[in-house]
Amino acid sequence: MTEQAAEGAAPLPPLGAAEPLVFEQPLSERMRAYLRIDFLYNQAVYHANSKSQWGSRAAIGSMLDILAIITRADTRADVLKELERQIGLLTEFQRRPGVDVERLQTLVANLQRLRTELLGAGSAYLQPLRDSPFLAAVRHRSTIPGGTCDFDLPDFFYWLNQSSEVRERTLSEWLALLRPLCDAIAELLWLTRQGGRARIETAVNGVFHVTFERNNPVQLLRVAVDPSLGIYPEISGSHYRASVRFVSWQGQNERARQVESEVPFELVCCG
Repeated sequence: MTEQAAEGAAPLPPLGAAEPLVFEQPLSERMRAYLRIDFLYNQAVYHANSKSQWGSRAAIGSMLDILAIITRADTRADVLKELERQIGLLTEFQRRPGVDVERLQTLVANLQRLRTELLGAGSAYLQPLRDSPFLAAVRHRSTIPGGTCDFDLPDFFYWLNQSSEVRERTLSEWLALLRPLCDAIAELLWLTRQGGRARIETAVNGVFHVTFERNNPVQLLRVAVDPSLGIYPEISGSHYRASVRFVSWQGQNERARQVESEVPFELVCCG
């Protein structure tokens, strides 16, 4: 979180006439987990609002994927720790001149609300999802290609054939258990992105290398390119260095090709 974020960082300006395509690359395990959980939660919410059986299937699939990620680590404790860190950083900015204090206080209050909600959920907030025999059966069969077919899971088939109102109500109850964690992660991702500083760079022969300050490791890299160029970046790296290689899109039936010309792009390093 930087002073720029506290004051309100501007969104990425377009590189050309069209809005740029923004590619993100996490540079830490925590950021990788946050991005995946946020993606899956948004996907689950989208499909949960669908009245179709296919939407309900997709929503449950996304929720089970979130559970798989959360089960591998104490994500709740990590998110609470990060909320505390961000609250401390933002509070420090109140003493700096030129800062929009009112906006800063709004950000702090929002983080405190998210922390209170996540603490209030308790450490066993996901136990109803873990203890559900219905979800356990779907999770077990999901490891098999086509394993959630009607003949494999008659109880799942029965539930899918309930009215859309019944399915939506059940999905809403399950998503409500995930909401405190996922809302906090979404806010932390927003703060991380806002804390980045954008600069225009040029990839010579389609390749760009960047080294970060060791006392200020980067958590997330954002690369914006003009969609009219017909290229996209392949990004790799760690906290302290990263490489961006641009390749040209050749369609679905051909392998992408290395760009050999200079490529202007926008780079945002988010700590």
